[in-house]
Amino acid sequence: MKKWMTLGACCMILAFSTAAWALTFVNIGTGGVGGTYFPLGGSMAEVLTKADIGVKATAQTTAASKENCRLLAKGKAELGMSMGSTLYQAYTGTGAFEEDGKLPLQILFNMYPAPQHLVTVEGSGINSFEDIKGKRVSLGAAGGGDQVLTRMILDAAGIDPDADLDAAQLTQPEAVMALKDGNIDAAFFNFAAPGAAVMEIAAVRDIKLISLPEDLVAKVVEKNPFLMPYTIKAGTYSSFTEDCHIIADGNYMVVNSNMKEDLAYNLVKTLLENRENFMEVTEQAKHFVPEEASRGIIPFHPGAVKYFTEQGVTMQ
Repeated sequence: MKKWMTLGACCMILAFSTAAWALTFVNIGTGGVGGTYFPLGGSMAEVLTKADIGVKATAQTTAASKENCRLLAKGKAELGMSMGSTLYQAYTGTGAFEEDGKLPLQILFNMYPAPQHLVTVEGSGINSFEDIKGKRVSLGAAGGGDQVLTRMILDAAGIDPDADLDAAQLTQPEAVMALKDGNIDAAFFNFAAPGAAVMEIAAVRDIKLISLPEDLVAKVVEKNPFLMPYTIKAGTYSSFTEDCHIIADGNYMVVNSNMKEDLAYNLVKTLLENRENFMEVTEQAKHFVPEEASRGIIPFHPGAVKYFTEQGVTMQ
């Protein structure tokens, strides 16, 4: 009897050890505290860990898109959030990634569109886009996709950030503090509206959102077809009484192309089918449906293609 009990106990220990060994650890590259990526990534990590798919997930604060693409390529993150403009350059080895070369990235799913905010405060002297010349302007964090998009806009407008602006490269929290304290005149941010960073500034300063000229929007979108015209509606922010015409970038969940197909399949299935959990973090989770999540600008991972095919969705 004791021998059988000992044998049974050994089998249980072996089974437990095998299950623990089979657990896949997943690190999610997110973004700064003031944007949507960070809290959304934390919520995703919790959902993945609680799902019965053999995954233990954690969310990592990063400088967002550009850093996330590099972390994925180096195998230092398994999932990463990225703006479309940054992802496209990373995949093609162009722009900000010329020295990196083409990175082995694929899309897991399209998350949501996010407008590029140009935020200033009363007293800055900035009332139109052209007024930023000669002003103290944050382009976005050095490792973030918001700066990649900012530079696309400035380039199309013929504005040299080094010669025409007193430019800074601030993270979202740094730019928020600098605007509140009057240490900069304006800042570019990219996140879903309404963004917590803008609301934090509005709590202590009178803010203004600056529209881009219509011809500039058309020029940027024509040159970069992964971008789109976008309107931040009046009322999106409490003191905001007029529509703001700007450019929006897609936001994607990205993986390394060498991820195993079954893991990628389980990840996209779990995240999309638990979208209601993420509505508490951002209403942009309403876009987490197969018809929208399957729209891409670079190839999707085979595991994602398998899931979307099962849902009857034609990949775009």
